[in-house]
Amino acid sequence: DTGSYANVRRMLTDGELPPADAVRAEEFLNYFDYGYAPPATRETPFRVTTEVAPAPWNAQRQLMLVGIKGYEVPKSQIPAANIVFLIDTSGSMNEPNKLPLLRDAFKRMVPNLRARDRVAIVVYAGSAGLVLEPTPGDQHERIIAALDSLAAGGSTNGGAGIALAYTLAQQSFIKGGVNRVILATDGDFNVGTTDDEALKTLVADKRKSGIALTTLGFGEGNYNDQLAEQLADVGNGNHAYIDTLAEANKVLGDELSSTMLTIAKDVKIQVEFNPALVAEYRLIGYENRVLRSEDFNNDKVDAGEIGAGHDVTALYELTLVGSGGETSDALRYGAS
Repeated sequence: DTGSYANVRRMLTDGELPPADAVRAEEFLNYFDYGYAPPATRETPFRVTTEVAPAPWNAQRQLMLVGIKGYEVPKSQIPAANIVFLIDTSGSMNEPNKLPLLRDAFKRMVPNLRARDRVAIVVYAGSAGLVLEPTPGDQHERIIAALDSLAAGGSTNGGAGIALAYTLAQQSFIKGGVNRVILATDGDFNVGTTDDEALKTLVADKRKSGIALTTLGFGEGNYNDQLAEQLADVGNGNHAYIDTLAEANKVLGDELSSTMLTIAKDVKIQVEFNPALVAEYRLIGYENRVLRSEDFNNDKVDAGEIGAGHDVTALYELTLVGSGGETSDALRYGAS
């Protein structure tokens, strides 16, 4: 996910101090491309990069970077895609940085769509409706015309829209292909299913059918960044925030294959430190993704997805034994 970085950047550009819960450190780290070397073959799906350097805020501590890079699937080998655009057309979307930007952003995807792909468009305001039935991806003009026809008005019944979008995605399901709903919205759902936990349960149930959910945020005001990120997490997808056409090019153009084609589901990463060398450590960010040790081998516990060519970065702050930087008392029985 990268939505936190782009959303906070927008606030700072507007001269606004972002609220603390809008700043998710892991999404800042993962916004950028660090040039990790990819695996040489598909037989080795991931390659790990590690680095250690002094922590800039404390000379007695170290920072350790762990980078995971997924195998890059050539564009010619990306399987057929079944995509449903789920678009918020409620009255609050009638602003230049919302529905008009959303239309232009989705148009960036259209030239890359192929005959074997399928695209449908569902909108929701007070109720959900079908704007474009599943259509071959090479019918670019028809898809663009459907996007140009969108207009904003009404309240926001996102639950009904999600249900209809998943129904369409299931009807056009491509076995072995990319099956995904892309939800684009500026905020909360205020009619229909409005409870956050109920919405997450709905998305989690649909995830089991093999259809992923990507969430894209637009605008400000009533934008619920936290809910959009959590829906993407339980939907086996990713979350991004789009505030400019440049960001749209990044998310829906440059990074499309790494966010659309999943090469590994329920990925869990476990890092163990040698207590003879490392006295203390902490993972920076990822507060809502940390697993308990007993969940690491439990396949029933949902984890993360990694796309083709996707990279994931984590930073650990370390206190080495004998450095003098320890903040906790030594364990009484630590040597036993």
